[in-house]
Formats: sequence, structure tokens, C-alpha cells
Amino acid sequence: MQKISNGIWKLSFGEPEFHTPVSLSGLTIKKKELDALECAGTPPINSDRIVAALTSRGVRIELPLKQEEHVYGFGLQLHRVDHTGRKKVIRVNSDPIADTGDSHAPVPFYVSTAGYGIYVDTSRYATFYCGTNLKKGESEHKRDVAKEVGTSEIELYGYQVTEGDRTVVIDIPAVSGIELYLLEGPDMGTAVQRYNLFSGGGCLPPAWGLGIWYRAYSAATRDDVMRLAHTFREQKMPVDVFGFEPGWQTRAYSCSFVWDDKRFPQHQEMLEQLYGMNYHVNLWEHLFVHPSSPIYENLKSLSGNYEVWEGLVPDLALPEARQVFAEHHTREFIDQGIAGFKLDECDSSDFVHSNWSFPDVTEFPSGLDGEQMHNSIGTLYQTTLKEAFEGAGRRTLSQVRASGALTSSYPFVLYSDLYDHKVFIRGVVNSGFSGLLWSPEVRQAESGEDLIRRIQTTVFSPMALLNCWRIPNPPWMQTDREKNIRGEFSDDHEAVLSICRSLFETRMTLIPYLYTAYARYAMEGRPPFRALVMDYPTDPNTYDIEDAYMMGESLLVAPIITGSSERDVYLPQGMWRCFWTGEQYEGGRSYHFVPGLERIPVFVKDGTLLPLAEPLPYVADDVVFQVSLRPYGEDARVCRLYEDDGHSFSYQEGNWNWVDLSLQEGGVLTAQRTGGYEGIRYEFTGISKID
Repeated sequence: MQKISNGIWKLSFGEPEFHTPVSLSGLTIKKKELDALECAGTPPINSDRIVAALTSRGVRIELPLKQEEHVYGFGLQLHRVDHTGRKKVIRVNSDPIADTGDSHAPVPFYVSTAGYGIYVDTSRYATFYCGTNLKKGESEHKRDVAKEVGTSEIELYGYQVTEGDRTVVIDIPAVSGIELYLLEGPDMGTAVQRYNLFSGGGCLPPAWGLGIWYRAYSAATRDDVMRLAHTFREQKMPVDVFGFEPGWQTRAYSCSFVWDDKRFPQHQEMLEQLYGMNYHVNLWEHLFVHPSSPIYENLKSLSGNYEVWEGLVPDLALPEARQVFAEHHTREFIDQGIAGFKLDECDSSDFVHSNWSFPDVTEFPSGLDGEQMHNSIGTLYQTTLKEAFEGAGRRTLSQVRASGALTSSYPFVLYSDLYDHKVFIRGVVNSGFSGLLWSPEVRQAESGEDLIRRIQTTVFSPMALLNCWRIPNPPWMQTDREKNIRGEFSDDHEAVLSICRSLFETRMTLIPYLYTAYARYAMEGRPPFRALVMDYPTDPNTYDIEDAYMMGESLLVAPIITGSSERDVYLPQGMWRCFWTGEQYEGGRSYHFVPGLERIPVFVKDGTLLPLAEPLPYVADDVVFQVSLRPYGEDARVCRLYEDDGHSFSYQEGNWNWVDLSLQEGGVLTAQRTGGYEGIRYEFTGISKID
């Protein structure tokens, strides 16, 4: 057992593979920040209680699991939050239709309510048996325990919970050695922080990335794009990011990475117009390189031995391949003002009828095989583009469809093609366990009510995104796709538009609060969006909550699922107040809420002095937020905000401030700045009252 950093221990067994997430990521451990965390100074599990063995399959690891422990994590799990007693296969898959572990972002890391985390450094399809089985002979004491034979299927074959202390069994195939990392608590939230700081800390997105995102119709032309861009500004609909879907390229599936000047003539002029209207532009792509692409020949010898959609699969584990890909993106797009990218179809699938991806037996020049590359390709793409933007001196917030271990520092938000509203919410709850960000994007809606409910969720999420690639007109004008395409607008579109605008403005008011939460993510590893159990691990009532989550330090968000107008919300211990009305609720119990269509249940910890900005139509690089402070409770006296220029990397050189606000007797507000940033991003307008 080797101590790696404060509270992190490594156990090595056999001869680990050369290519693992640790070796591929080139991570920089935030040791200073780790030293600041509370630590007992001993491994959370003694080495003599850990079994590691070489098998005919690969390596087997066994770790103890106490009866009272509950297990969370494993990446972006969309079907379950509490994985205790379940089997999870860490395998990337675009269609995780069952609770098997398949995921857009599988991560071989779990955290326990006992206050520790376990990370297995592998890109293989590792299987975790989370206390599903007892060792031979451990049930002999039940020899004389009588039990009636079941007379129904559920009695005979229903889900049975293994009682008593158990074992986590980990099966890592095709390896002859492994490195296992143990992360101390003392609580599960701190263990997650430790994992994120081991990964390099959380990402700090540009401030504009926390605004509203809108992805346009896939068949849009230049005229269509500019019509939408002007419409948003005329309707006073806040939009920061304008996304182009596959049609911007001359070839997609596979990609040319070249603008289609037939649909977008003089595209740079169009981009300059969008920039002049304070839009940031994001471009869709996937990794597979069409023979017509200008980077095809340079990547041909640096790619796998199978094609996808008639295109190369570049081996981004090779520095030479990353250089070709990054230089093209820098020259043709980033240097031309493009703010980010959306990587699609970098995952695999068992269920689609097309040449979706490469086989697991694919060979890559770096030595990775197809299995390893499937679990790594999204991360390698993020590394490539992250380095390109760092070279340009501009922060990005981009999208990615697949990710994996040790990616908390990468400025990418996950998304998928799943449409179930409840599943999208569960993704927000789960992602914080594994250093991931997830967008419950608004992709399609069955009605105006459905649209509003989905938008309510996304404005209280890591990325407030509307993906309107299937419709030419905004969804608040018409949710029926065929009618939208024909330009037939719904009778109540003005009312729907008004509600959507109000929700967008709510998101804009929260940007200073959110930006501060992301700063804590970057500096302390504290996830900005978290399951309730992470903050309240000693409260068993939070263990299975999968439809409510913490947003920052003070807000509890409980979305209402499409088709419902009411719901129950469990509030953990402490006093809480309604975000909208200020009404007070005692924690430790559930309440029933019927908030109406325009609102969802959102609660603020009592004693919070909440910063709320005057809503803006966009976040400009030189923005100064007009911030008022809203006290929730009589003891709401202090507030801390993070401040920097919002878009460059100068914060890494100390050019940032903490702004400490204090509400004195008589309603006098004072602000004190400490740090190296000489500018001002916040002007404080006083105390605001709840309407």
C-alpha cells in the first residue's frame, strides 16, 4: 500500500497494463488542495482485508462491504442511484436500456456511505458485484431456519437482499495486474472531493457557458440561422450559445470538418454577425474522418484498422494524431472565434442497425484495442480539444456524448439521445458522484406543458440546453414537429413563450451563484450538482432519492415530471425556505406540493443570503452583473462570491477574488474583496425582497 497524497492510497498487484485512465490522462493531482481536506492518515480499508488474485479471466479483487453500507457512483448511471446489491459492468454504450452498468460515461469508481471511495485504474469492461454474493459457507448458520416455499414468481425469483456483511467483487478481464486507489473521507462528500482533486480538480467554465444554449435545426441554412438569432434578441429571450448541427459540414457521418459554403455562403461573415450579437457558436461533429477531409491523409496511418461510416477512427492516444486533429480545429475554427464543439456518436451500441462504431477487436497504433478505446475515446477527444483551447488562451464549455474516469477538470458536459424526463433528472443526481456534468437537455416535447416542465429541469441543471435540431422554429411556438416545420404555430404560443422567457431569466439571475459553485468545484473538488445523500449520508431517507438534488451549497431542486402537477419532496434535516415564496419548512420530513405550471419546487437552506443578478439577454466578456442579495431567514447575514474575468485562464495565475458580503443591522450591505483580480464583475444593488 503506497500513500499517493493526503488521504489517497494506492495498492498495486501484478503487472498493470500500459494504457489506463491515469496514464492516458496525464493528470496533475491537486496535492495542495488535498492537503487542506480532513484526513485520518490511514487507508480506509486495511490491505490485509483486500484480496487480489490472478484468474484465467484476468484479475479478481475482493473488498469488504459492511451490512449498513450503501454504494454509489460508477459514472453516469441512468437507471439507478443506489447500486448496493447490484452488478455493474463498466462499459460505454449509447443505449443503456437496462440497469446493467452500461453508460455514456462508465467510471470504475464507487463511493460508500461509510465515507470512502474506491477507484480501479482500468479502461477494460470491469464488472463490479456490489455485495451481491456471500462467500462459500457464510450461510451455514441458516441451516435450520425454516422458510416457506413461494407460490408466485415474485416470491420465488424476486429481488433478494443479501444480509449481513458482504463483499464487493471486481472482475477485470484481460489484464495481469491492476492498480487500486483508496480514498479517505471522513464522509462520502469528502471522498468524492478527493477523487476530483486527484483528477485535477473540477472544471471552471466561462461565465457565458452557464447561460442559455440553443441548438438549431439540422437542415438550417445561413438565412434560417440569422432569422433565429434576430428573433431571440427581438423577443428578449436570453440565449448565449448558438449551436450548429451536422448540416454545417460538407460531409457528416463520417465528417469532413469543412464548412458547407452552399448552405452557409461566406460563413465567416455570418459568424462575425453572430459574434456581434453576442452569441457564442458551438459546432457539432463526431470523430470519424471522411476521405474528403483535409486531415484524412495525415491521420490514415494514425488510425484504427476498422472504419466507421466510411471514415477513419483516429487514435488520439498518439500525440501525433492529437496534433493533427487539434491543429486543424485551432486554425479553421477556434482561431475564427468558435467557442466550443459537440462530440456526437463517440460511444458504442448493441441496438442500432447501422455501422455505429468499431469492433472491440480493433487494433490501434498506440497499442490500445477496441475495448479500451471504446472506454477512452470520449476522454481522449476532450483532452485534445481542452489543450487546443488552452493554447488559444480561451476557456470553453463544450458537449460530449461519452466520457469516463478522471475527467472532472475537463470543460465538457454530457448529453444523450434518451428522451425520458425522469431518466434525465436521475442523470443529474448521479453524475456528481463521478466527476461528471450532465445536461437534461430539452430535445423534444409533446405539448406546451411538457416543454415547460423540461425547461424547468434544465434551467436548474449544469447546462441549460434546448436541442432543437428537429424543428426550424422555437419549440415555444409549436411543439408538434410537422406543424412546426410547416410554420403553423399553436394558439397559446404567446403564453408559452412568456413562461419560457421567465424561466430563462431565472437561470440568468443564478449565474453568479452558479459560477461560485463551479469555482468551489475547481478549487476544492466539491461537485456543483449533487445527490442529497452526498450532503446527508447519515440520513437513510436520502439513500434512494433520485428525483431531487443539491445545486450549489444552498439550493435543493425537485423537478416535476412531465404529466404531473404535484409531487412529494423530502427535505433533509435543518430548516428550509421556498425559493419562490420564502415560506419556511422544517427538515427531516416529506411535504406535498402543487406549485402550478410556472414553477417547480426549489428550496433554500434557511440562513442563506442568496445572490441574484439582474437578468441579462447574454453574458458578454465585459459584463458587470447587477446583484441584489435576498435573505432567506433572519440569520441570513453572509454570502461569498467568486470573481474573475469570466473567460480567460488568468485565474490560474491568481487573478481572481473572493467577494465576501455581509448584511449588517439596519439592512446595510458591505462587500470586501480579497485576491489578485483588479477588475469588478459584480456591483451590489442592495437587498431584494421575495415577491
